[in-house]
Amino acid sequence: MKSKILNSNGKFLLFLVGMLMAVQGFAQSITVNGVVKDKTGEAVIGANVIVKGTTNGTITDFDGAFTLQTNKGEIIVISFIGYQSQELPVAEQMNVVLEDDAQLLEDVVVIGYGSVKKSDLSGSVVAIKAEEMNKGAVTSPQELIMGKIPGLSVSQGDGGPGSGSTIRIRGGASLNASNDPLIVIDGIPVSNDAAPGTPNALATINPNDIETFTVLKDASATAIYGSRASNGVIIIQTKKGTQDKIKVSYSSTYTAKDPYKRIETLDAATYREVVENQYKGTLLESEVMGILNAYPEQSTNWQDAIYQTGLATDQNISVAGKAGILPFRVSLGYNNERGTLLTSKYERYTASVNLSPKFISVPLKWDELNN
Repeated sequence: MKSKILNSNGKFLLFLVGMLMAVQGFAQSITVNGVVKDKTGEAVIGANVIVKGTTNGTITDFDGAFTLQTNKGEIIVISFIGYQSQELPVAEQMNVVLEDDAQLLEDVVVIGYGSVKKSDLSGSVVAIKAEEMNKGAVTSPQELIMGKIPGLSVSQGDGGPGSGSTIRIRGGASLNASNDPLIVIDGIPVSNDAAPGTPNALATINPNDIETFTVLKDASATAIYGSRASNGVIIIQTKKGTQDKIKVSYSSTYTAKDPYKRIETLDAATYREVVENQYKGTLLESEVMGILNAYPEQSTNWQDAIYQTGLATDQNISVAGKAGILPFRVSLGYNNERGTLLTSKYERYTASVNLSPKFISVPLKWDELNN
């Protein structure tokens, strides 16, 4: 009898301890609301926010805000390309300011009137090198920088092959005028409507020829390019010849797309049956059934009729090096993309010749210049 009482008391104690642990665990769970900004006060879009040592995380939205469900006492890690990562204890409200990565401040950034170090810049500038760009089957240059630059939004078009994208730097500033940023290719400003037959100015460039993207995001860009830069500036530097031996590069990609997930629809026989039951016993029954019975053998799956397997290929070959005293780079590109809609197709040929000679290369000392 005594053992039964002890056994019963033991079960009760275990139940009580379990309830207390559950209540304690529930009390420790909190909802974290926060905002991530840079030193200038601008929102950092797409920053990674993750609980340290777990897979529980999220990213910041267009306002730099995030919401995360976690527990008290845990550590949140906030990180983004070009900024120093921060590890902070959780709190219900978190305002995080990310610092620039000091190791990147020595990088040279190409701007409108030359090139300077990042540490010497006073404006908001982001530079992306070739190794930092998006990889994979890339058709247009804007796909290289999607999600890579804070404050830059790339909205895909209608999804068709070669369709243009809408690019916005820190939102739109005008209801009536254009909100497109100024595109500068190798120092030459290019208008978005300067190439008829293409969705935008970027569509005229082979993504394989691009070496760096530099984005000027604040009002200081207007001091360089005038009012055309009021919506920001995207500066593109293409690849140049080298001082090394002649080097031949070739790249090839093949892609297949299949719209396998179709909308479920009724076949012809089932459709006739549903319509017959819907109008049975009504004044319209004979008229509706007469229309359906006029084509008794017709049963077309219109999704099969308009969809196809999309195939794409991208071929690029380039020759770079030095001929005598003349660094050069020559490239050819071919892109062919067949969309998943039966009539959608995009084909592009590109050719580029880049010569970068140095006619005067005499090292002079400062005292020689003064004399």
